[in-house]
Amino acid sequence: MMDENKRELWNGEIVPPEKKIPDVPETAELPEEAAPVEEPEEAEICYVLPEDGEEDEPDEPEEEPALSKFDELYVTVPRQTVDTWQKAAVREKKHRRTTRWIIVLCLLAVVGSVMAALWPTLFPRGKNSGQQPEDGDSASSIVDIFGHRETTIPRVKGDPSVRLTVQTQRGRELSPMEIYARVNPSVVTVVAESSASTSIGTGVIMTADGYIITNAHVISGGQSCWVVLDTGTTYDVQLVGYDEDEDLAVLKAVNAKNLPAAEFGDSESLQVGEPAYAIGNPLGVELRGTMTDGIISAVNRQIEVEGGSMTMIQTTAALNNGNSGGPLINSSGQIIGINTMKMSGGGWSGEATVEGLGFALPISSVSFVVNDIIATGSFRGVPTFGITVITNRSSSGETQVEVHSVDENLGAAEAGVKEGDVIVAADGQPIAQTADLLAVRRSHKIGDTVTLTILRDGQTLELDVVLYSNKGK
Repeated sequence: MMDENKRELWNGEIVPPEKKIPDVPETAELPEEAAPVEEPEEAEICYVLPEDGEEDEPDEPEEEPALSKFDELYVTVPRQTVDTWQKAAVREKKHRRTTRWIIVLCLLAVVGSVMAALWPTLFPRGKNSGQQPEDGDSASSIVDIFGHRETTIPRVKGDPSVRLTVQTQRGRELSPMEIYARVNPSVVTVVAESSASTSIGTGVIMTADGYIITNAHVISGGQSCWVVLDTGTTYDVQLVGYDEDEDLAVLKAVNAKNLPAAEFGDSESLQVGEPAYAIGNPLGVELRGTMTDGIISAVNRQIEVEGGSMTMIQTTAALNNGNSGGPLINSSGQIIGINTMKMSGGGWSGEATVEGLGFALPISSVSFVVNDIIATGSFRGVPTFGITVITNRSSSGETQVEVHSVDENLGAAEAGVKEGDVIVAADGQPIAQTADLLAVRRSHKIGDTVTLTILRDGQTLELDVVLYSNKGK
């Protein structure tokens, strides 16, 4: 019999108390005919926990008693079932399917990369491609700003007495934080909607009663339009007028009053290298009110756009989709330009990346367009005296503006202005340099009359000059 402290085994399991193993004589031998027991690959070992009070002493291992022949009979061999092999086969199949999918996805990624590189070459963008920009404000190319789509935003007649005025004095220089606090309330998000698309751009509040300046391409194709102030207040707007060639539009907020109007500065006095700032909604409403900074890179930059030429201010201040129609700002917090476009690569991988090339319409030319649109609903051209002038120094050392040439078909010739005349005043305002004369001209529209005070051969003359369009009478 086995020792009572040992657990009794029956077919590899602990024998319950009611089941007893029949007594086997110690001298019992296995039948000679019995097949030899194969040595198992693995053995299940039953660990006997120590009885309460017994201590496990690992430091002094006891010798393991040799198994008797009876004990050898009841050592079990682990069973391999059919389910085990089936599960292994399923795992192998899943592994093969996963490998195939990884290969397919890698091939698709390679094909996609090749198509992305070849797409601009196979299907070039541009005005002859038959495609129109969906948002009206594409910055992928300098010539893609014009949508040339019919605009049916409800119209309103402008008030001819409303004028965009330009301050010739700059005031003190402000910090970037002061500039943002001063200008941002005057910047709005412009949303033009149609049945097919929505265009998002930026605008500048011109007057407290809701006249707003933006780009024509922002509202191109729109059927309705509304604006959002920096406070989140929204206004429906109507269209006063626009000109696609000049890329300017004037909107009027419905029932608006006491809006924070911006201050406009003299873009003629800009110098290359001075600081410049831009505020707008790059890439849509999520980033509205974003301010970027840079410098004035160039002034009076001639940019060829769709066969025509536009005079621009060039800046390094970052401009992106959504900035169009927003303000370019000088260091005194004055608006000196309307951001219109940026130059970038055409999109194919072999072309160099273009950065830091933004362009804005100078306020000196914007004022003519805006004032004419408000007065007539359209832009008829830039009002002009019909003369060219130069700034000279008199014998006393003071500067003076002298008439260099006269266009015989325009207002100055009709009034009797001659080459060599010195202009000392315009509408009673002293004229000492060319910028002074341009400032007076900006405050007028086509058809207005300006009184020039002329010094000729020691005599002072006052001549009334009618301003005609630079496009002709």
